Amino acid sequence: MTNLQRIFVLSLAFAVLGLGTWRAIQAQAPAARANATETLSSEQIRALIRQAADKDLENDKRQRDYTYIERQVEQKLDGKGEVKSTEIRTHEIMMLYDEQVERLIAKDDKPLSSKDAEKEEERIEKVIDKRKNESDDQRHKRLQKQEKEREQGRQFVREIADAYNFRFLGTEMLGDRDTYVIDADPRPGYEPHMKEAKFLPKFRFRVWVDKSESQWVKLDVHCIETVSIGLFLARLHKGSNLQIEQTRVNDEVWLPKHVALKLDARIALLKGFNLTEDLTYRDYRKFRTDTRIVGTEEVKHEP
Repeated sequence: MTNLQRIFVLSLAFAVLGLGTWRAIQAQAPAARANATETLSSEQIRALIRQAADKDLENDKRQRDYTYIERQVEQKLDGKGEVKSTEIRTHEIMMLYDEQVERLIAKDDKPLSSKDAEKEEERIEKVIDKRKNESDDQRHKRLQKQEKEREQGRQFVREIADAYNFRFLGTEMLGDRDTYVIDADPRPGYEPHMKEAKFLPKFRFRVWVDKSESQWVKLDVHCIETVSIGLFLARLHKGSNLQIEQTRVNDEVWLPKHVALKLDARIALLKGFNLTEDLTYRDYRKFRTDTRIVGTEEVKHEP
């Protein structure tokens, strides 16, 4: 699943799994500072979205070459929108045997206790042992499944290009990047080709696309209609909002920088979730090809 596909299904996944949401909802993001001397037609925008989809797949592949730190702040809200509780968890994200694994390294910005750290190391060791003892056939099937999911992600994002009517707003500087700013509204009469795409008409979004590299830099997604998952499984309410920003790393890849989610959902018509989550990413480091895994440490091979 690519980053762009996650934009539209992440909120649903949070609802099903009972995870959090993100920043305060924006009634409508302010209009970009339009550059009247430049414009893009609808077809040019669709081509740009498809190009960004292909590049997003490349980013997804290259992200597997990196370890990094993810800090997650989850806040539970009461009926008035006031914060009831806050939980902060920090993970190290690493690749073990072609599989992304999270290792908890801090809670509420404090190092884990010796007991919790030991439990976490034991959990990682189990993942390593499982992969070390994996047969060639098992590994082939696992990687084949991953590749199939990535291809489905490509198809999903390409369907986004057909599911929306696009409106060019102008250009805007995000940091030191010059971007196109584009609004997308559900296209009337759209018939989805993929099962996952049936939810697309329930969302509208704004996207900032880097002019020089055709990479999406920022996404701001709004749920505009209540989304029901199954008859009694989950319901994502209108007003939920997801924002994602990317940054260029090592002059070779675009990777997540910041994610903010506000979720208003109900699970099984019983338990409601009114949450915000804020994720920040830092310390991207290339996972060296001349390393091997011993326990959870990187050990460099001696020449």
